[in-house]
Amino acid sequence: MDLNLNILWFILITVLFVGFFFLEGFDFGVGILLPFLGKNDSERRVIINTIGPVWDGNEVWLITAGGAMFAAFPNWYATLFSGFYLALFLVLVALIIRGVAFEFRSSDSSPRWRNTWDWMIFTGSFLSALLWGVAMTNIVKGVPIDAKMQYVGTFFTLLNPYAIVGGLTTLLVFILHGALYLNLKTTGEMAERASKTAQKIALVAIPVVLLFAGLTYFQTDLFANLGAGITLLGSGVTLILAYVLIRSRKGGWAFIFNGLTILLFTVALFWGLFPRVMVSSLNPQWSLTIYNASSSPYTLKIMTIIALTMVPIVLLYQGWTYWVFRKRVTEKDLHY
Repeated sequence: MDLNLNILWFILITVLFVGFFFLEGFDFGVGILLPFLGKNDSERRVIINTIGPVWDGNEVWLITAGGAMFAAFPNWYATLFSGFYLALFLVLVALIIRGVAFEFRSSDSSPRWRNTWDWMIFTGSFLSALLWGVAMTNIVKGVPIDAKMQYVGTFFTLLNPYAIVGGLTTLLVFILHGALYLNLKTTGEMAERASKTAQKIALVAIPVVLLFAGLTYFQTDLFANLGAGITLLGSGVTLILAYVLIRSRKGGWAFIFNGLTILLFTVALFWGLFPRVMVSSLNPQWSLTIYNASSSPYTLKIMTIIALTMVPIVLLYQGWTYWVFRKRVTEKDLHY
């Protein structure tokens, strides 16, 4: 029973990160594209309004993932958040800047004021999309963790070539996700502009994703798990199919297949990690696992009961939110 609960919570945390990267991924992409696709204030307001009703709800997936990690695997949480402190602090600052920018942008009609906050949205989105990839790939690659489960590296330890390629992978895939989302949520010239941008981004993202898969084979033991390796390669295939669908002007299907790319990419990393939660590059025996990093069986049991009760309610509410705001956004719908 205890073993099953450990595995169950690892799977649930994986699902939470998949949901966060899928949903917040297009939020980040939209934020990054904002200063470039929006040619004037009205167009930029349209772009912001496509994610206005949902961006803060999408971030709840990250908060929930962090809370689940803290409660189910406290040693994982402690090692990760202390060792990656500066990197995760930068992510937090980026998310704060982004959230404040959404709220402050329209409080003054000055073009200079709004342009400044538009670039703050870009900066917060860009850093978040890049640094999450760096963090996730470092976890899989392995970082210096000693026998006491303490991270003994520095911030610059995380900035290795493999992790930087991982950061570029999430950055490009999220930008593509945002462009495809804008193609679905806007009309006319804006939608066409987003579609053309998606095609260009996809051409850059495909070789980077394939490069990441190749580096993963040499830099990690992920491919020792055949299922995880196939899943990671599958993310490259779905990305290529997304590009084909963009060219065929099937924006909805392209968005779905790019979403599958994010799903397969995230699942592959967690699957290759299992049953570990953090890999020690100093000694494999010092790696954190779902067993030595977990809470007590009683804690896991209580958490499972709460999760099975509350998660369906949260999913229904968020699904309802997306249904209510499902229509495309036009300049006639603008509100400040």
